[in-house]
Amino acid sequence: MLEARLQEAGTLKRLLDAIKELVTDANFECSEEGINLQAMDNSHVALVAVKMQPEAFEKYRCDRPMPLGVNLTSLTKVLKCAKDDDTCTLKAGDDGDVLGLLYEAKASDRIAEYEMKLMDIDTDTLGIPDTEYDASVTMPSAEFTRIVRDLSLLGESVRIEVNKEGVRFASEGEAANGNVLLKMTEAARQRWEDYDKDEEASGSAVKKEEGDEEGEGAKKGNVKKEVTDDDVVMVDDDDEDGEEEQEVKDDDDDDDEEETDEKRKKRKAGKQGKSSQPPKKPRTKKADGDGGDKGGVYIQLDQHVSLTFSLKYLVNFSKSATLSDTVMLMMSNDVPLLVKYKFGGGSICYYLAPKIGDD
Repeated sequence: MLEARLQEAGTLKRLLDAIKELVTDANFECSEEGINLQAMDNSHVALVAVKMQPEAFEKYRCDRPMPLGVNLTSLTKVLKCAKDDDTCTLKAGDDGDVLGLLYEAKASDRIAEYEMKLMDIDTDTLGIPDTEYDASVTMPSAEFTRIVRDLSLLGESVRIEVNKEGVRFASEGEAANGNVLLKMTEAARQRWEDYDKDEEASGSAVKKEEGDEEGEGAKKGNVKKEVTDDDVVMVDDDDEDGEEEQEVKDDDDDDDEEETDEKRKKRKAGKQGKSSQPPKKPRTKKADGDGGDKGGVYIQLDQHVSLTFSLKYLVNFSKSATLSDTVMLMMSNDVPLLVKYKFGGGSICYYLAPKIGDD
């Protein structure tokens, strides 16, 4: 049985919009490791690979590996019945004949259920080898979309060249030529390197904090300690009101059991002021798995690379900009281009064969 709950149906909508023009029918391969899709376009020039890990879902359960063969056009139509902010739950039984979609509105009690028949699609999963690329370019996805869209108005192909100067996109048409050069600034390089360091540091800090919480909780249990603004008081079952008594204790040690309204108001105000200071947490950098909104162009180069690709495909790839703020281009001479977008808990990769000669 499969049950996968997405916090927003809009994520799945944007994912399908990015690949439906390249692929008509495809298998969603579901397993305990997540949902994967791999398919080639009809001309066998481009390959798309989608990965959605269990972390991409609010709830994920898959009892056994199962393929879900779907027509992407039909699935897109069913998804149009959901609002972007609806939660979307995908359900399939062990027989794998029908895919159920459950939409739940967050702002109301509206619940909609749909079913679509699954297809038996016979496809072979291609093994994608691990490749050491000679050049890697990370850039804002909106900038990449603009460049390939503008150059597609001039010609059918684009030459992408990466060297010490930067990354250049050049297109030659019958009536006009154009090229765009993007340079890596020192500020952009520093931002990306600092981001990588922060990601490693935050991951270690979170793991350490989780370990400390488990260890300290098991060791100390119901031990009390001195109260500070950043500390949490641990109390035993017989002293549940200890923290409240500590916070509302009168400065004058008034022994009267009855409190006046004035004292209550003062103590309540003091308590609220104190609670406005949140406990300190490990510093983490906001990101959606792809570098967030750092901006700028970051280039890693081992050797000069220059390849020519079809702009029609790159324009299709650029539709994934709705999923991620950044895109990564990875290239080696005579090797297919890798265009990669990362989003929360998943990624979408496109592989495009280069043009050879004048073709």
